[in-house]
Amino acid sequence: MSLKMLFISLAVVLGVSANSFGAQTSQYQAVSDNFKQEFHQSLKKNKVPGGAFVIAEGDKVLKLSTYGKRQKGGKQNINADTVFRLASVSKTFAGALASLLVHEHKLSWQQPITGYLPEFSLAPPAKSEDITIGHIIGQSTGLMPNSYDNLINANIKVDKIVPKFSKLTPMCNPGVCYSYQNVAFSFIEQAIEQQSGQSYESLITQRLFEPLGMQTASIGYKAFTQIENRAAPHIKTRFGFRQVKVKPNYYQLSPAAGINASITDIAKWLMANMGQRPDVISPVVLEDITTPGVRTTRELRRREWKAYLDDAHYGKGWRVYEFEGRPLIYHAGWVAGYVAEIAYSPELNLGMAMLMNGESRVIAELGANYWHQVFEHAKSLNKSVKK
Repeated sequence: MSLKMLFISLAVVLGVSANSFGAQTSQYQAVSDNFKQEFHQSLKKNKVPGGAFVIAEGDKVLKLSTYGKRQKGGKQNINADTVFRLASVSKTFAGALASLLVHEHKLSWQQPITGYLPEFSLAPPAKSEDITIGHIIGQSTGLMPNSYDNLINANIKVDKIVPKFSKLTPMCNPGVCYSYQNVAFSFIEQAIEQQSGQSYESLITQRLFEPLGMQTASIGYKAFTQIENRAAPHIKTRFGFRQVKVKPNYYQLSPAAGINASITDIAKWLMANMGQRPDVISPVVLEDITTPGVRTTRELRRREWKAYLDDAHYGKGWRVYEFEGRPLIYHAGWVAGYVAEIAYSPELNLGMAMLMNGESRVIAELGANYWHQVFEHAKSLNKSVKK
């Protein structure tokens, strides 16, 4: 009997599947187990009301764990199906959906955004025609960073904000410099809706949520507030975390910050982006959205990450890091009362995501430390193989 058949026979005798047996022997299982302890200890130490994380390798979940309460002082625990706001992690979905349409020849990265949003103009007006769909998704419009986010914070409607861009003079030509946007990034919604003839919500549900089995995923304020098993938002004050109301303002920007999901569904999204669902997200789309675009030097100065980052770029809805010499695909999100983080190593086929219902920098510390530990472990494995 071969060694493989012996493992399968043992699995049958023990009453577990061969896949379960394989998952238990992952080279990164110990790292995952250790992270669970770190995650719980860090959230408890920092008094974060609640959170959840998942670690996936290939098409298997190595570790999924939840912590705390849906609301501070409440009785309802966060579980694997508790829904959080994803904030800017929503951009990873927008990038994938836009790229799907590009590779189906329904959109082109070279199309000017004014073709779908003619009311968009800059000072001088001709400059607006140089900004393409590719620049919108690639955060390389040349606009001042976070243009008019202040008006979104004030809950001004987007249709009142778009005309105000005519007062802006770009700080560089499109495609030249990094310029993180929320309002302008969400212009992709008009292009997608006009080209597909469907609403952004219905198309993303049809093309991504449903085929991936993301049963708790939704878009928008109304959808979120109708979910019973949802995490309440908490902001950090000098007296600790305080629960606040869910704000509808950034929900106006569906591509930039409009998605809600549980950690169970984020696990499915991670696996799809690690190439496990080519029927939904093809290899050519994955390559497209993770190809480095403009360099993002500001990321190299991130407090918790600067010790590890060698280089950083923006792809299409994803950040592309060089972390201690290894590629890491990444995005984080923050919106009043929630933080989120998702990342994966295409080299190791390993991914990790976290969701929290309290604003805390602990999420960045946990993420940076986790990937440092993973890559150090990978080094030790390579050394043992060479021996």
